[in-house]
Amino acid sequence: MRSGPKTLWKQVDSYLATLFSPSASYFDDAVRANQQAGLPAIDVSPVQGRFLEFLVRVSGARRILEIGTLGGYSTLWLARALPPDGQIVSLELSPHHAQVARANLRNAGVLDRPGQPHQVEIRVGPAADSLAALHAAAVAPFDLVFIDADKPSYPDYLDGALRLARPGTVLLADNVIREGKVLQADSPDADVQGVRLFLEKLAAHPRLSATALQTVGVKGYDGFALAVVLE
Repeated sequence: MRSGPKTLWKQVDSYLATLFSPSASYFDDAVRANQQAGLPAIDVSPVQGRFLEFLVRVSGARRILEIGTLGGYSTLWLARALPPDGQIVSLELSPHHAQVARANLRNAGVLDRPGQPHQVEIRVGPAADSLAALHAAAVAPFDLVFIDADKPSYPDYLDGALRLARPGTVLLADNVIREGKVLQADSPDADVQGVRLFLEKLAAHPRLSATALQTVGVKGYDGFALAVVLE
């Protein structure tokens, strides 16, 4: 009996992970900790995590904004590529998720560094409020922004991220294809409508050069949107 396409996607993903994903134990530790804490299994895959790391390295990012921490699994991948003086500011709504993430990041040695600022700062609360606070504080612009949070708010997160960006800032958003449901203009699903509006704003925004890619693998059929700030 022939295996279906989803089985094949998973097999290929597993093969690629054995080739390209590092053997650092803290990734497996984080996955187990997230499961034990009852967090939803919606982290990026190992191959997608490697892609995040790659983007940080190729862009030379030193300051990263992450919208949606969950248990910190994607944060670990982003942190791996940072220089010693680099920093991630990660925004998370749930105090419980943030607590689990801090433990995972501490286990990996990227949260507490003696004599140095935290490499990762987790801000707890509604992301829209945290974005507004960062803007009000006139923080230095971020070099890379990763959006992976509640989909109805993606359009607002794009606006907030752009206020904290500079020319050359890379923007990446996860889960924008949604098993192909992004085609459904009349969908009653708020997640689909949020993603559709986000993609439309991304494509039309005069400050951005953008595209989107479909992906398959252990996380199913989905995709990323990518953009770079022009001015």
